[in-house]
This record gives sequence, C-alpha cells and structure tokens, in this order.
Amino acid sequence: MTYQENVEKWLHSTDLPDYLRQELEAMDKKTKEDAFYTNLEFGTAGMRGYIGAGTNRINIYVVRQATEGLAKLVESKGEEAKKRGVAIAYDSRHFSPEFAFESAQVLAAHGIKSYVFESLRPTPELSFTVRHYGAIAGIMVTASHNPKEFNGYKVYGEDGGQMPPADADALTGYIRAIEDPFAVQLADLGESKASGLITILGEETDALYLEELKDININPELIKEFGRDMKIVYTPLHGTGEMLARRALAQAGFESVQIVESQAVADPNFSTVASPNPESQAAFALAEELGRQVDADVLLATDPDADRVGVEVRQADGSYWNLSGNQIGALIALSYLPSW
Repeated sequence: MTYQENVEKWLHSTDLPDYLRQELEAMDKKTKEDAFYTNLEFGTAGMRGYIGAGTNRINIYVVRQATEGLAKLVESKGEEAKKRGVAIAYDSRHFSPEFAFESAQVLAAHGIKSYVFESLRPTPELSFTVRHYGAIAGIMVTASHNPKEFNGYKVYGEDGGQMPPADADALTGYIRAIEDPFAVQLADLGESKASGLITILGEETDALYLEELKDININPELIKEFGRDMKIVYTPLHGTGEMLARRALAQAGFESVQIVESQAVADPNFSTVASPNPESQAAFALAEELGRQVDADVLLATDPDADRVGVEVRQADGSYWNLSGNQIGALIALSYLPSW
C-alpha cells in the first residue's frame, strides 16, 4: 500500500478523532509521506516515535495494533496466561495515560486481565509490579529521555525485564500480521473495571515496592555513617521520579535531600530543559543552581520514566563534576567492598 493510499484510508475512517483528522488535513506532502510511507518499527524493546497521525507515528491506532499483537501472544500461551494478565504503567508524556488505558481495553476485549496504575509511575516499579502480581508481561508507555515530541511503548517479559528474543520475535510477527488497526476491538472501560478485568493500582503497590527497596541497599552501614549529613539535590526532570524518589531516599537514611521543585511538576513539555536526559550536564542547570545555594555534595537526576540516572558530585572548588555511566558503575562496584 502506498503512502497516499494509507492517507486516504485514515481520512475515510469514521472513527478517526477530530484532533488526528485536523492534524492529517493540515500536513504538507512531505510530512504525509514521512508519516505514512512505512509502519513504526517494533523492535526487541518496543517502539518509540513522534506523536501524531500516521502509521509511522505513535498514536492510539498504532498502540492498539501493538497491544492486539501482545494479546495474540498471551492467548498463544493459554488461559492461565490470560488470567495472570499484564501490568501497565506510564510516564508524564503527552497521551501516555490514553495509550495505557487503550492498551488495557484492547487486552480486556480478549479476556486478558490488566493491572493499570492510577497515575504516572516509574519503569522500575512497573518491573516490580509484573513480578509481584505474577503477570505474564508488562507495558510501559514512555519514550525514555527523548524530547517532548516523542512517546513510546515498551513490552516486558514475565520476569519484569526485557522480553526474551523468542517472545519478542513472536510478538513482532503478531503485530505485523494485523493489517487494519482500525478494526482492533476495545472493551468498555467502566465494565472492564467493574468485572475485574482491569484493576487500578496505586498507593498499595507503591508501599510494597518501597518495602522491597529496603533489601537492595548496597551498603547500609555506609549510609548509616554518612547518609544523614550528606546533602543531596534531586530532580525528576518533570517525570515519574517524583512519585517515589523522595520516599525511597528518606527510608534509605538520606535525611538532607532538596528537590528542584520547578522540575518536580509532571510536565509533558519538559519546559525547563531542552531535553530530559540526565546524562547531559545541560539538564542539571537548575540542580546545580540549587546545589550551590544549599552546598550540596551530590546532585541526582532521573529521566521521565526514572530508569536512567545521572549523577554530579561537588569538587573542591565548588563546581560540579558530571559522572559518566562507567564512573557511576565503578563507584557502585567499589561500594560492595567490605572496607567501605
């Protein structure tokens, strides 16, 4: 099918929401071609792309198609897999809640249970949720540290980690076999909640996750000795880290934590940064400013779905050094040594 045929198919769909129709009608030829010449690629870890109308964009129809493929994969594993269900979380990006609940409704149409968070939550908690509730898979709606124009859809295996190759390949095959995303069925949201096919998660799961975190501190004695006085500045960069990071740091024993409050607000436009990438020193500008004010020893930042962390440490001259991933890893390894 040519990109022009794809455009016409979308324009003639009676179910196309007004916001997508208006965007499509306003596109110039070059944009239409880019949006419709191919399908958004689904790889081992999922898919991500520009938000908008088109088969090469991420929108409710592309998400429905991906979830329909996941439903087929779950069905192939039998009734027990359907009962185990799928855990779903989402970040602070545009359309993230819509994509999450659309996914749950597609699964419900197949009689597959889902656990969906009431509001944004970090990817590590999604992985915990998959394992805690014994789910067969997990969905995380996020585009990680990409700019505001992007969103994405990641699929996790039953261990809460990246889906293994055999399942990932099968899932890709199921998705590609779906020729008409407009034909994907959705169950009624209210009825699915009432029947228990869709279970909403909140504070009770947060508490369980935080309890689990108590057992993974690398060196509690080191924290006991220095954690109370160590001055930390943390920024969630407008993402999901705000949901749990303060509580996790406090329960670990870090008592002197300051938050960059202007970046603690969930904001899909990431208004205070050019890109919400915690590995970029530019993203630390406001954290460094607050750090100098409070004489912070360490600055921490997480990306929108809080599975990526950046760290800066204060130097003797008061400036902050942005650690590389290798340096952070080396420090973590060093902290395992008994002498610390």
